[in-house]
Amino acid sequence: MMEVVVENVKKLIQELILPEIGIIKDEYLEIKSILLLTNKRIDDINTHLADQSRRIDGLRVELKEEIAKNTARIDETNKRIDETNKRIDGLDKSLTARIDETNKRMDRLYDVVVRRDDHKVLERRIVHVEQVIEGMKEELLKLAA
Repeated sequence: MMEVVVENVKKLIQELILPEIGIIKDEYLEIKSILLLTNKRIDDINTHLADQSRRIDGLRVELKEEIAKNTARIDETNKRIDETNKRIDGLDKSLTARIDETNKRMDRLYDVVVRRDDHKVLERRIVHVEQVIEGMKEELLKLAA
């Protein structure tokens, strides 16, 4: 009798659990294949990311070199601008000195021109005084005669 019960329990387990185990095995195989595909995609993505990382690193190196070149060019340009500014400052001082000298010469010329005008006025006055004296001499000669 015990054997019959054991046999019945076996049959019951086989009827209820074995189909479930089969379904679980099928689902397990499906999940395993999905997992394998997912892992392959992840590996592909990792490979792609590594390649992108290498490209980014290479680009970073190129950009740093280009930035260094541009910085050097900017520094050189700034140096040339500074030299040009120094030359302009020197030229400004030189031109200011020349303008000051020209102004002094113009002032001296003005003084000479003013003296000439004064000289002409004095000449006219002297001529006038001489004429007056000549007239007085003539009158004195008339009176004395």
